[in-house]
Amino acid sequence: MDWLVLGLVLFLGIHSVSIVAPRGRHAVAHRIGEGPWKGLYTLVALAGFGLIVAGYSAARQNPVLLWTPPVAMRHAAAVLMLPVFVLLLSAYLPGRIQRAAKHPMLVATKLWALAHLLANGGLADVVLFGAFLAWAVADRVSLKRRASAGLLRAPHTFGPGKANDAIALVGGLLLYAVFAFWAHGFLIGVRPFG
Repeated sequence: MDWLVLGLVLFLGIHSVSIVAPRGRHAVAHRIGEGPWKGLYTLVALAGFGLIVAGYSAARQNPVLLWTPPVAMRHAAAVLMLPVFVLLLSAYLPGRIQRAAKHPMLVATKLWALAHLLANGGLADVVLFGAFLAWAVADRVSLKRRASAGLLRAPHTFGPGKANDAIALVGGLLLYAVFAFWAHGFLIGVRPFG
């Protein structure tokens, strides 16, 4: 569990620089240079992600069960996960979906975390998915404050259009199917539908 917590501190910590110090990210990048800042950011995020994977995997070997979720929660999780990949793709494909969600990556993170909290009752699950849900909520609140303070840059777009929404929708649903019916079992060892 220690590796999982350390990984979360590193991964979510580096992703929280703008939450705790709205001008901090740009100040550090200005001080040490954009390239070194991005390199440091990437290294810390990758180290955190690696520790999260290793820590969660180790915690699953000797699980501490807090509760046993009803079978219906697995079905609820499957439904909540449906828009996640669509939202992830729409974060990079400007269109109506992106405009409606405002921050589709954060919405996707919240839905992913909530779905997994509903379907899993282990201590490691609560720590992992609860941390991501809390972080996504905090980041969304922070984004509102940063926007009202004029600290956010305009997003880069590739030319919004209906094609982007179609790509996000079809691609996202295909990714959902691949992940739900094969990749989740292969990568995580748990088959959501089987």
